[in-house]
Amino acid sequence: LRSHYRIQRLLPLDSGRVLFTVEDDGGYGGDPAALESAVRDHAPRVRTAWATRPELHHTLPTATRRLVPGTAAHLTALARSAYVVTDRALVPGLVKRRGQILVHTPPGTPLAFAGLDLQDRPAAARDTDFARLLEGVDLWDHVVTGDRHSTLTYERVLPGRYRTLEYGRPRADRFHTATPQDVAVLRDSLGIPTGAVAILYAPAPRDYRRTPVRTLDLERVVRRLGPRFVILSRAVRPDGEPLEAASDRVVDVSAHPDVMALCLASDALVTDFSPLMCDYAGLDRPIVLHAEDREAYAAARGLYVDPWTVPPGAVADSEDELIEIFAGGRWCGPRATRLRAAFRDRFCPHDDGRAAERVVRTVLLGEFAEPLAVPPARRRPVPA
Repeated sequence: LRSHYRIQRLLPLDSGRVLFTVEDDGGYGGDPAALESAVRDHAPRVRTAWATRPELHHTLPTATRRLVPGTAAHLTALARSAYVVTDRALVPGLVKRRGQILVHTPPGTPLAFAGLDLQDRPAAARDTDFARLLEGVDLWDHVVTGDRHSTLTYERVLPGRYRTLEYGRPRADRFHTATPQDVAVLRDSLGIPTGAVAILYAPAPRDYRRTPVRTLDLERVVRRLGPRFVILSRAVRPDGEPLEAASDRVVDVSAHPDVMALCLASDALVTDFSPLMCDYAGLDRPIVLHAEDREAYAAARGLYVDPWTVPPGAVADSEDELIEIFAGGRWCGPRATRLRAAFRDRFCPHDDGRAAERVVRTVLLGEFAEPLAVPPARRRPVPA
């Protein structure tokens, strides 16, 4: 296989081929999936291929070629594809060729410390090889970001010669292109009763802890709120096990492969420091903050943006206060709406459902696109 890869690298690059690969050889999703779909829509002569484990091949569109990582077919695509799109810091096995273009999609808006800044946060950095990380950054040609904060932060903590495409979040395009019927189908697939208020609970992982942090008693929360409310829980232990036993009103979605679908299916988000709040703000649906370990998280991870100083909505400092916020209607009140609008203007200035198209037109079609803030009138996400 090594000899095969060396031989393939001697052959010409194929400008009509794009290879997609994601962290952990995962399935179809995130920014790479949005870009793959945009390639087929706006550059139909370009062929797409996705490298993932065989058990995840069913997640790929039928028009996308399926590749098993490490096989001869995968190495051929790795060697000869003119474009590689990935959310990995470093693509395993890739020896980048002259003329090969690598597009990197970061995992999310950096609210907590990232990149080289984690050198001073050993509890969060764990065993990160920073020299190896920078070797991967040196291979990037384009980095896709959604806002000015992300652009400035990544350019500082992941320094390289790449060009930043501040065009919006491709994965959030679905928030603007989905229909109410799509939302209804997603809610039905998750078992959300008609007329219920679905709360997505998605706290940030505590990667600096070996034991799980105290979380909400979700069963108690829904009992206090009454039969109108349902909670979709993405709270997990460090070992990947769910924190809450699933019931008819607390649905464990920690293993759900598509967090954007969960956002679309929900009516509100409860989180703490998760970058998901920046994506969710583009939906223009209520966000409530809750955490009882704020100081510990900030000390271990470090924060560029403290959500409690610029909240996207109502703030709860305890479980009882969180219950009162939903029971009393403050979660969707006028003040929460004003806070969300300001947060949305800051972190979703380009989200209009066309971010992936802008990236494809710039990288594959050679069309110049200047990042412009999208007027609020053009931000029309699908309603809850």
